[in-house]
Amino acid sequence: MASSSVLRFALREVGNWIVVAGCLVGTVVYFDELKGVAAWSMGLQIPPPGASASAPRKQTKTNVAPPTPASGTVELRAGHHGHFEANVQLNGRTVQVMVDTGASLVALTYEDAERAGIFVRNSDFTHQSQTANGFAKFAPVMLDRVSIGDITVRNVQAAVSERGKLQTSLLGMSFLGKLTRTEMRKGGVLVLQE
Repeated sequence: MASSSVLRFALREVGNWIVVAGCLVGTVVYFDELKGVAAWSMGLQIPPPGASASAPRKQTKTNVAPPTPASGTVELRAGHHGHFEANVQLNGRTVQVMVDTGASLVALTYEDAERAGIFVRNSDFTHQSQTANGFAKFAPVMLDRVSIGDITVRNVQAAVSERGKLQTSLLGMSFLGKLTRTEMRKGGVLVLQE
């Protein structure tokens, strides 16, 4: 009887150590991805190596690959930290976004919304969402059209965050879900097809 309880204890301890080792290996293997997800969920922007953390965000060259033969298809190449960033047209105005399949809606920073000609009042922030930093208010809006490369989607639900609450605008599922294909390829290429 005593030996079976010792055996159970030993097996439980071995199982615990296997779980701990698996978590450590997963953390090492997916470190950059975990760091990016953690930073995004906390609303932080991780600057590229050598860049000043206090430097303002600027429009950068898009990671959109050259047009493909298929009309209405765009290929995005992963940028720094494996994120997919691109310049999109929101109601005809250019805004830099990060593609985020984990975001339910297209989420716009307050500043990017203004850049796209979308102006909201304090009274428009009527909805809340749960984030890693707690609850955040947002103003629901409808975008007439969102374009990236040869792809244009009309009547896209979006959310404008309160000023200073979101670091990067996100191209979420209210846009991506209207596409016929979203595919990840080897070599860090994301394919979007209208």
